[in-house]
Amino acid sequence: MDRIMNRPLSRRRIIGGLTVGGAGAALAMMPRFGGVAVATRAAQSTPAAPAADAPSGPFTLESLPYDYAALEPHIDTMTMQIHHDKHHQAYVDNLNKAIADLPDLHAMSANELIRNLDQVPEDKRTAVRNNAGGHVNHSLFWELMTPGGGGEATGAIAEAITAGFGDLAAFQEAVITAGLGRFGSGWVWVVLGEDGKLAVTSTPNQDNPVMEGGSDPILGVDVWEHAYYLKYQNKRKDYLTAWWNTVNWQTVNARYDQALTG
Repeated sequence: MDRIMNRPLSRRRIIGGLTVGGAGAALAMMPRFGGVAVATRAAQSTPAAPAADAPSGPFTLESLPYDYAALEPHIDTMTMQIHHDKHHQAYVDNLNKAIADLPDLHAMSANELIRNLDQVPEDKRTAVRNNAGGHVNHSLFWELMTPGGGGEATGAIAEAITAGFGDLAAFQEAVITAGLGRFGSGWVWVVLGEDGKLAVTSTPNQDNPVMEGGSDPILGVDVWEHAYYLKYQNKRKDYLTAWWNTVNWQTVNARYDQALTG
């Protein structure tokens, strides 16, 4: 699939008076190195400071593995900063709040929590499902993208794509179609099916396939509007198409190998 190089919106249209932690100033004239935008000091991927009233707990937000600007022009700097520092941070804070008085759950990872929701008291189950799911899904999402990513699939995943879909273009189209078909907010996933082949599915909200006893996702794409709206507005297909220019095939291969070995 051709690499999509959408021309960024003007700073005035993107920011529209909105600033997040001084990010508006950082976007003014961002230098570029080797064709990739280099973040200014205000736009580096330092973890967001929790709000003063944020509940303490066992879960914390890790820094992005790259600068906020590193995925330009496919995913814009402001979106990455808000997505990570505001939305993901909120899932972490709300998860800590939900289990604050449930010390037996503090030793469990977020992944273990969403696999064992039946162990969560019923009155806290929805909050844990939504917020532990949001934490797990976003933590994976950041790792599935990389500066200078995309291109042709390599390694074992390339062979699996050919076996299951014929070629990379058909595979990408299947993921895009599933993302467009997800009504409202949610995720599109690539998992290992029961027949041993790759399968494309989607879930609503912050659900994850493991919540229903499925395997860990090999690949996942966020189709909540907050993942793309500043740059792409209502054009979800444009976002899903451009997203392939960020995919980290090394991570996808590692997750595919993990799925094969159980």
